[in-house]
Amino acid sequence: MSTLRTTAFQLASLALFIGSATQAMAEDITFVSQGGAYQEAQSKAILEPAAKKLGLTLKQDSSPKAYPIIKTQVESGKVTWDVVDLPTGDCIRGEAEGLFEKLDLALIPNAAQIPDSLKDEYSVGYISYSTVLAYRTDAFKGADVPKTWADFWDTRKFAGKRGMRKGARYNLEFALMADGVPSKDVYKVLGTPAGAERAFKKMTELKPSIQWWEAGAQPPQFLVAGDVVMTTAYNGRIDAAQREGKNLQISWTGGIYDLDYWVIPKGTPNKDLAMKFIASASQPAAQAEYAKLISYGPTNNKALGSLDAKTLALLPTSPANAKDALKFDITFWADQGEALEKRFAAWAAQ
Repeated sequence: MSTLRTTAFQLASLALFIGSATQAMAEDITFVSQGGAYQEAQSKAILEPAAKKLGLTLKQDSSPKAYPIIKTQVESGKVTWDVVDLPTGDCIRGEAEGLFEKLDLALIPNAAQIPDSLKDEYSVGYISYSTVLAYRTDAFKGADVPKTWADFWDTRKFAGKRGMRKGARYNLEFALMADGVPSKDVYKVLGTPAGAERAFKKMTELKPSIQWWEAGAQPPQFLVAGDVVMTTAYNGRIDAAQREGKNLQISWTGGIYDLDYWVIPKGTPNKDLAMKFIASASQPAAQAEYAKLISYGPTNNKALGSLDAKTLALLPTSPANAKDALKFDITFWADQGEALEKRFAAWAAQ
């Protein structure tokens, strides 16, 4: 082989070696969220900028039921997810079962701008949302539209199928409000045997008209397709459909206000990097941009302070939208949620 060819071969081999080594050393994490318009906005405003800033490769997955997958991964010792978006109830269960890494807040300085009530040793809240009543505007005439959970249950006045999330959480609260319980008394009533019985009895009244949903993207899809005339839904999902020109509307009366959090599954090999990612993703500018793309409220106080009046008015935390809202009771569902969910599963299967 000539000297020139030998040199060319050596350089090519060196380039391949360096490329392979660089790829092997490249840092990456896997982020898991809930898909649809929710994750699309999240990716654009928060995830991709955070990954770029940290110089890492971001892999994304989505699952509307991430909790059992986290549990399987942790218990098997084969953890492939690094940061996961979870609702309050799943955070409570996961912390109790030891499924999450303890957070080092020194690696998450932006968490200092998030109120203490919206974070703890194992999770950081990043958005607020409401589960609300949503309906097709063309299904009803004039001003006679559904506004309350009593209207949602009134299938004579407002005929048609209803969409509801398949689970006890939120639905039992809605049932009691439909039955005349003031929002401030819902958990006091639901916490008694007679109150739980009352909620399930009210659910049974509506059961023949219910079409169940399990993923947040489904309620607006059901509405647009005409499968249901009204549904429970996450407010941001309806906002996203409205921005696409869909004739959907929200009633905020009796909506249930809750949070989504970021957690790190226990046993991830990328623990410190995952915390740095959460820190970058918790920046006020990123959270504010997210609120502009989809109407979920940021938890970072500086983010809220940077939003204009029009954007703030669409958020579940705005005074007009929150005045008749019910705050999701974390303590109640931690104490009684397992029994109520088991009862609901048996009831739904009947």
